[in-house]
Amino acid sequence: MKVLFLSPHYPVEMLDFSRGLAEVGATVYGVGDVPASHLPQRVRPYLHDYVQVPSLLHGEQALETLCELVRRVGADRVETLWEPLVLLAARVRERTGIAGMDHDTALGFRDKPVMKARLVEAGVRVPRFARADTIESVLRAAREIGYPVVLKPVAGAGSADTWRADDEAAARARLATMGHVPEVSIEEFIEGDEFTYDAVVIEGHPAIESVTQYHPPPLQGRSQEWISPAQITLRDPYIPAIRGGIELGRDVLHALRMGTGFVHMEWFRTPDGEAVFGEIACRSGGAKLMDGIDYANDIDVFREWARAVCWHSVEANPHRRYHVAVVFKRAHGQGRITRIEGLDAVRRRAGAGLVEVDLLPLGHPRRNWKETLLSDGYVVMRSVDYDDLCGMRDVAVEQLRMYAE
Repeated sequence: MKVLFLSPHYPVEMLDFSRGLAEVGATVYGVGDVPASHLPQRVRPYLHDYVQVPSLLHGEQALETLCELVRRVGADRVETLWEPLVLLAARVRERTGIAGMDHDTALGFRDKPVMKARLVEAGVRVPRFARADTIESVLRAAREIGYPVVLKPVAGAGSADTWRADDEAAARARLATMGHVPEVSIEEFIEGDEFTYDAVVIEGHPAIESVTQYHPPPLQGRSQEWISPAQITLRDPYIPAIRGGIELGRDVLHALRMGTGFVHMEWFRTPDGEAVFGEIACRSGGAKLMDGIDYANDIDVFREWARAVCWHSVEANPHRRYHVAVVFKRAHGQGRITRIEGLDAVRRRAGAGLVEVDLLPLGHPRRNWKETLLSDGYVVMRSVDYDDLCGMRDVAVEQLRMYAE
């Protein structure tokens, strides 16, 4: 099984997905736009070969190069889990006759208005929406939908350039920061708790499913620097309180003709318990979501995704033993990290439940919190008891502090 894996080094989760492919018996050909010498050491043992192309983001040029590479190595699969390359990978498959998701299907996971239009046709509850490419047409659509609205790129990824606007003045202010966005999706703002639905899917059927709740919802978490965003991957995604999200996720997979691979969906639970679709991508979730699934279930989801795309099977049996919390920290002040306080309190409260600590060391420059959810570091904790885990999370949120100057 020869797999052409686009961007095996970025985002950081791709290092483990590359490992997963190699560990299930695939011969992995990595393709990226950085020199081989710049690849992280951790990924190199899992690549049979690596090919540098001028730019994977230059569509037509990259398409011809990749199609020639597929023919030259005799690739059986073309895979990527980096969202900007999803449509390119689909075009390569179509052009070369490789099995996998075609371009039209991939478009439904990448273009947000197309996505929502297809779901509306299938009877799935989605926020009211529109698309527009000028300031005035965005504002006109927002008036028709009714404030508050959410503004985001049509082909965006994660929460980058995603804003809530409560009135026209706020919409104009947000649009002034989005001049680089060619087309904007305007959506009804849904009040409620926000969750993910993450799944490894084989021929349209979810083989591994997981649900994670954001604390607070991402639009809040990315709007104020003082917030320590947190997320909890739930031990059992099939409990009645969130069962509606599982059913919604499965309906979406069917409506969008999902084949085999990973999906990451965001959905809302309104105050009256209704599950409302947010958006979906045919890729893995970032920001430690994959690690949350692994820690919750004692599995290797990177390897199980690889097994699914290569052999259309999974072997892991999710144990669903733990709730898992990840808390991301942002330092107070600017410059370099000067001190860290409260880590001992986290260790005392979590005990053996503290499974990972990754905070920037003293002297390291702060990261730009607006560009990465990982911010200046994070802690990962788990417990069999939900309330116990929430107590751990609260200590990490309230007492763990980082300072920079």
